[in-house]
Amino acid sequence: MELNEITITRAIIERFSKKFLDHTEVDVAIVGGGPAGLVAAYFLAGAGKKVAIFERKLSVGGGMWGGGMMFNEIVVQKEAKEILDLFGIRTEAYQTDYYTADAVEAVSTICSCAMKAGAKVFNCMSVEDVMIREGRVTGLVITWSPVEMARLHVDPMTIGARHIIDATGHDTEVLAVIERKADIRLYTETGKRIGERSMWADRAERLTIENTREICPGVYVAGMAANAAFGGPRMGPIFGGMLLSGRKVAELIIAAG
Repeated sequence: MELNEITITRAIIERFSKKFLDHTEVDVAIVGGGPAGLVAAYFLAGAGKKVAIFERKLSVGGGMWGGGMMFNEIVVQKEAKEILDLFGIRTEAYQTDYYTADAVEAVSTICSCAMKAGAKVFNCMSVEDVMIREGRVTGLVITWSPVEMARLHVDPMTIGARHIIDATGHDTEVLAVIERKADIRLYTETGKRIGERSMWADRAERLTIENTREICPGVYVAGMAANAAFGGPRMGPIFGGMLLSGRKVAELIIAAG
């Protein structure tokens, strides 16, 4: 059989267009495909929710790919090991309550499991605005990341979502837009993002989970975005809190209906 380049082009356009159209309205839109976002997607999709992840970079995984300072091993504590076990990711005990795992195996496996559960990933897409109706965030305004980077004057498009998760890490990109453009007070002490504090792994890991919650009508925060929003410290290259945060935010949304 002789391969036809035009057929290849048509196949990509038609199949992507169908996937994209099928996800212009979703139960949960997750912004940021790092460990918290991927774990949340897995549990939400497994519960029957229509889930789309919007990742501004070419690849998902956030900071987990690089482990610590590009040493591609990650550390998790005992409480989070059960999540890696759930995905079949191999771990090795280092000391009591400290476990290590290969960062590449962890990211690729969690991503694969999330997609097999039914979640869809739309990479190279950035959120530049939100849609608000009656004081609730009801959608995302998205554009291609290269368009944003090149500062081209190209109008974006909109995705409707019953629930939105800001899992964009340190930058809290969705909350930044809401704070800048909407008359919505966040559920923080100041009504705005407080900002992350300097590194304190033990406290940060606990607060990452505690701060994972709804932060304004229609929007939840998970992972490092939760600490950045509520003023918790950063934790460095230990990823247990991220994984547990992803599971918690999925449980909150499932319970909310």
